[in-house]
Amino acid sequence: MLNTEILEILSKSKSWGWVLEPDAKRILSLVGISVPPFVWARNLEEALQFAEENGYPVVAKVVSPEVVHKTEVKGVALGIDNKIALAEAFHRFSAFDGAKGVLVEKPIKGIEMIIGAKIDFQFGPVILMGMGGTGVEIYQDASLRMAPITPEDAESMLKGLKAHRLLEGYRGAEPIDRDALTRVLMAFSDLIMALNEKVSSIDLNPVFCSAKTCVVGDARIMLPS
Repeated sequence: MLNTEILEILSKSKSWGWVLEPDAKRILSLVGISVPPFVWARNLEEALQFAEENGYPVVAKVVSPEVVHKTEVKGVALGIDNKIALAEAFHRFSAFDGAKGVLVEKPIKGIEMIIGAKIDFQFGPVILMGMGGTGVEIYQDASLRMAPITPEDAESMLKGLKAHRLLEGYRGAEPIDRDALTRVLMAFSDLIMALNEKVSSIDLNPVFCSAKTCVVGDARIMLPS
């Protein structure tokens, strides 16, 4: 599972202790976990070209090793619907300390979930799945399992959430694609087992789950010191 490209990404990321979002999403895509169409734009022309080819609206995010939590520093711009707004966001994010470009991607919709893992020094990888988004600390609605997990574990984790009825179709809403969520969890379990002590934690938050798919909206991979 850990091909040369993944190992090269991890190696180059050691200097700042974590994997920048575009590289983290590249790793996820290499192991079969869905991410939105995106470009790591090093200049405005690349950002504009992506938007022209994929259509507006788009999302823009700062890419900098100095910015781990982008929302806390207003490093995310949503609903960009024209090239002037995209240029403004690109220039603003390019002024951040240590900026290494801007991630531009297509927006996605769905119920926001979180999938994560930490390497416990005694027990090894522990996987978390729960309700996500910016309110993850407020919800505190999550299930934990030791890795590796099975499809039965994935189903049990889903059933263990207080908000599981929202995922199963509440008051006429469409249920999420549980098979897609299970596939993400299984691929994530395989990834964390393969990475093991090469990382300290991985957070996929939010993971947008809809009736058709589950797509990772943001990803952060922290490396051991």
